[in-house]
Amino acid sequence: MAPSQAEPTPVETAPATETIAAPLLAWYAQAGRTLPWRDIDDPYRIWVSEIMLQQTRVDTVLNYYDRFLEQFPTLSALAEATEDQVLAAWAGLGFYRRARNLHRAAKTMISEHQGQVPSDPEALQTLPGIGRYTVGAILSSAHNARLPIVDGNVIRVLSRVFHLAGDPSRSAMQKELWRLAEAILPGDRPGDFNQALMDLGATVCHPVNPRCDTCPLQSLCLANKLGDPEDFPHPTRKTKVVFQQRAALYIRDRDGRMLLTRRPDAGLLASMWELPAVDLQDGEDPAAAVTTLLPSAKRARKIEPIGTVEHRFSHRHWTVHVFAAENPVASSPLDNDQRRWVHPDDLHEIGLPTATWKAVRLGLKLLDAEQRPGESPG
Repeated sequence: MAPSQAEPTPVETAPATETIAAPLLAWYAQAGRTLPWRDIDDPYRIWVSEIMLQQTRVDTVLNYYDRFLEQFPTLSALAEATEDQVLAAWAGLGFYRRARNLHRAAKTMISEHQGQVPSDPEALQTLPGIGRYTVGAILSSAHNARLPIVDGNVIRVLSRVFHLAGDPSRSAMQKELWRLAEAILPGDRPGDFNQALMDLGATVCHPVNPRCDTCPLQSLCLANKLGDPEDFPHPTRKTKVVFQQRAALYIRDRDGRMLLTRRPDAGLLASMWELPAVDLQDGEDPAAAVTTLLPSAKRARKIEPIGTVEHRFSHRHWTVHVFAAENPVASSPLDNDQRRWVHPDDLHEIGLPTATWKAVRLGLKLLDAEQRPGESPG
């Protein structure tokens, strides 16, 4: 008698989309994060939180959210503020285009939408800085609209649960992710479901060492069943980091004010204020380059190095060599939209990015040492 053939290994099948909601919502009721923008129906405050959360960790946003809303408690208050006031309140959160878009969108809501955050998805998505994800996040939370969301956390959960092969940045994969996100979205409590999905990705379904043993979708997840959750989602092509050497000048006038200049209207840190600075060419001497930044060669006899600061953006790394004028210079009468003399006590009124603050602090440390004779600025 011929030996019996081995039983074939069963092929795992993807879970039915309608099986996801119940266990995930039950888990969320017990383990969901308590956050100040949840369990409210104010679309303005939810919108502010969603813009802050783009490309920024929740822990960081928590340090800014309440402060920002204290300064701009209503949509009209935000719309009536100046751009510099909005950028100053945003300073430190990074990706400053978000703040500008928030401000522009607020003005449009006042002028074209009766002073309200639009509840119509198509109208909302036409506003600056608001894409499909943000529309879904705002309207599902504020109005319980059945609209899906897809962000990094959601991509990770869906890729693992459904064992999706492919680069999430590709259009075909994006289309499939949005299809699944909509398919698993329940008709009841879609806002809570979206928040639960994000919380699961943030607190359980980690990129490395996911906590599969505590996951409410453990029995449904194909990647868990097949033992390869960390293989998903498939990685996207990494963008090369550009390293840039710069020289910056901390220079004061006779009243103790420092000179700041505005960056170009487009590009990295567009329209933000910084110390006068110049990008260095390969091998260029920072000390020689910084002399070109003096308001007038006759107004300062000597400049000296006071330190170097490093700052990493998403795909760019700055090394900034900071110099200071030894002698104060007279205030320039040419203060305008592109250059400004600012007293240290007034810096909080200007939107200084973190990269600028690092350089400015070296100058303020030097000033403090000068006011305390016998102490080293180092």
